[in-house]
Amino acid sequence: MQLLRSIKSALALSSLLLVPHIASAANSEKTGGTLVIGQNAEITQLDPGREGGWETFRITRHIFDALVTEDLSKSGNDVPSPPIIPDLAETWSISPDGKVYTFKLRHGVKFQDGTDFNAKAVEFNIRRAWDPSFQYYDQITAGNLKNTYRYLDKIDTPDDFTVVLSFKQPFSPLLRLLAQGSGGTGLIASPESIRKYGNDGVADHPTGTGPFKFVERIRGQSVEIERYDGYWGEAPYLDRVIFRPIPDNNARVAALETGEVDLISWPPRDSVDRLKSEGFDVPNVSIPSIYYYNINFANAAFKDIRVRQALAYSINREALAKELLKGTANPGYSILVPGSDAFDPEFNKFSYDPEKSRQLLKDAGLEGGVSGTIDIYAGGEPVAEWVQRDAAKVGINLKVRSYDWNSFLARERTPDADVALSSMEWGFLTPYWLSIVGESHSGANTGGYSSEKFDAEVSKAIAATDPADEKAHWREANDIIVSDVGKLPLFLERTHYAVGKNVKDFVSPAQAWYDLKKVWLSNK
Repeated sequence: MQLLRSIKSALALSSLLLVPHIASAANSEKTGGTLVIGQNAEITQLDPGREGGWETFRITRHIFDALVTEDLSKSGNDVPSPPIIPDLAETWSISPDGKVYTFKLRHGVKFQDGTDFNAKAVEFNIRRAWDPSFQYYDQITAGNLKNTYRYLDKIDTPDDFTVVLSFKQPFSPLLRLLAQGSGGTGLIASPESIRKYGNDGVADHPTGTGPFKFVERIRGQSVEIERYDGYWGEAPYLDRVIFRPIPDNNARVAALETGEVDLISWPPRDSVDRLKSEGFDVPNVSIPSIYYYNINFANAAFKDIRVRQALAYSINREALAKELLKGTANPGYSILVPGSDAFDPEFNKFSYDPEKSRQLLKDAGLEGGVSGTIDIYAGGEPVAEWVQRDAAKVGINLKVRSYDWNSFLARERTPDADVALSSMEWGFLTPYWLSIVGESHSGANTGGYSSEKFDAEVSKAIAATDPADEKAHWREANDIIVSDVGKLPLFLERTHYAVGKNVKDFVSPAQAWYDLKKVWLSNK
């Protein structure tokens, strides 16, 4: 551990010597230093088209920019839904019928490889995800971004700084999706980097226009980024940021307490009070994030809606949030999430009722009980054991298997026959999230839930031009998928980070990621 602290100090010193200070003299006190972040999982790919998981997007959104982004400068307790603001597009307009989006781009922006950002670069990135005839079309990127570009009809670039996207039908979720990670991302990569390294190699050479540029990745150990001198916007204060995967909860907390890292994600619930008493900031903020279990509809027992509903009634979510999660989360009954226009905080479909669970199993002819497996990714063991205990009381016997994040992702698409449930934590501010997680055609619909009634409501919501009508359809779709127990919501996240005493102006917004441009260190 002492060696790691020495490495951190050496990096901070070298960054001060090698990276020129761009901020004004008035901010010289804030400028410089290396921020080290302990993440709860290994990252996936630094290719924005292929990235998966919020720990990865927290990195890529600092290397790359999108056409639009979110204002993450305010706490989620003050601003429950971050507004959309300009990024690489200075302005945009939407046609009266909601089908045509016109973006006016910034001039003079350079990618970190020195090439120019322009309309053709935007077109290149979109065609990579949308146009099978395009030379650099990537099936993995297309699968990840299918829900963003599913209704796109054509792209026009009438000049070097105008992009026009025409859709086959109204598509109001677009702007929020372009700012969203993990399945929606509109981050723009350098076309030259993709031409040079190919679709399979560019993840090792991520090149964008963002405030930080890629330095190196040591798999299983770290990702390092440094301030990009040619950034078009206001320069960040930090010289460098190092992201370190530390999946073990206790080790991650210890690294924060000893100063080995400056900030951690996912502080374990039983550490929150102690960290606060030690002077660490642990923001408790409502974010658009639901922790839920996917149902494996290929599992023979859980195909029966009575078994799924019996499980839903068996879980004491109120006690789960209060006792196990120590008040760092709220009980979750909806697939829609806080911050979404359609979210209803009063929605509650499956209150704790073990007697009803037992009756449902009896109605299904399963008085003797039913069994299955919960596959989870590391960190979710306490919740899985809580669910396992509650379910066992009514005759649903669940075995828990845990995997590291990347191994879990490799398994969840094709679960074993004995798998009944798999864990996930996700959520979009746009209610279009329901389409992504639940529509029968969606590649992100892990578990194979399929409902014509649900799909029909989603289609109506997407095509609606009246906001009240749209909200009503989204709420109806939410009621359908929850009633079907197509997914099993458990709790709404509120605590994502614990922040070191030397870290200044870190903001935990109402979103599952953060902005490091204004963060600075007091002990550089």
